[in-house]
Amino acid sequence: MNKERIKRLIREIIAEIGEDPTREGLVDTPSRIADMYEEIFKGYEGESELSVKFSEDSDIVIAKDIQFYSMCEHHMLPFYGKISIAYSPDGKVFGISKLVRLVEKYSARLQIQERITKNIADELYSEGVKGVIVIAEGEHLCMKMRGVRNDAIVTTIASRGAYDKKEARSDVLNLIYSGKSKPTIS
Repeated sequence: MNKERIKRLIREIIAEIGEDPTREGLVDTPSRIADMYEEIFKGYEGESELSVKFSEDSDIVIAKDIQFYSMCEHHMLPFYGKISIAYSPDGKVFGISKLVRLVEKYSARLQIQERITKNIADELYSEGVKGVIVIAEGEHLCMKMRGVRNDAIVTTIASRGAYDKKEARSDVLNLIYSGKSKPTIS
């Protein structure tokens, strides 16, 4: 990432919207934005580290409510929420923190929620698990601040392998959403 170029471009944007980039409150804004971009877009170079596995079998592993923050690729506004991941290991389990790193890898990019959900499911499934289901629930500032100005929560679901079957998905959803309202899946 070329932070100096980002600073120049942000300074130009500030001027183009009618502000004075030399004003006291704005003079350091290009640097702050360049630093922020380096942090929030680290997913392009991030690793999920799914190679960290332990010989252990389990019927199902569920990590619920992993927080995520991302930037909408259409308007470059934030969207954020929680992701739950369930998978059935095939003799090996992942280090729990690696599931969080996997979420961070795909959410710290210009994204859409549907792709984050799919990417996480695809990468986990490619590691040889019997099945995986990923559920993302997000709030989108591009929808809250502009356009329709609505507070809807968007839910996306991706399932692979053993969880492609409706009954298996329903069982997992019941575990994840015990005490909460769950989405209906056909």
